Amino acid sequence: VQLQASGGGLVQAGDSLRLSCSASGGTFTRYEIGWFRLAPGAGRDFVASVSRNGGRMEYGDSVKGRFIVSRDNVKNMAYLQMNNLKPEDTAVYHCAAVAQYSPSQTSLNPSIYTTWGQGTEVTVSS
Repeated sequence: VQLQASGGGLVQAGDSLRLSCSASGGTFTRYEIGWFRLAPGAGRDFVASVSRNGGRMEYGDSVKGRFIVSRDNVKNMAYLQMNNLKPEDTAVYHCAAVAQYSPSQTSLNPSIYTTWGQGTEVTVSS
């Protein structure tokens, strides 16, 4: 499967953005989707993940209560709704896919993901 993230932009603190992750070339429902971000001078940060059927979501502590992850398995799309954005949310956001992983691992671990899409940049001004 190939992934492409889109929807980033320049917004002000308190604004909302919805990122999209388009999947092609594979059976979308085989894959759990994760969202990660990379800020300048920082490591890769787990943002959110959504299970294959969309029934289980996980969130990073810094975005809980503000971001919502979802997917549309008919359209082969995943989404990240970002509300009440803060300057510290400024980063390049990537979506990633994994078909299966060990029960000892979690979706928060970027190393389990086998496919990464090109990122989309989000800049939040204060």
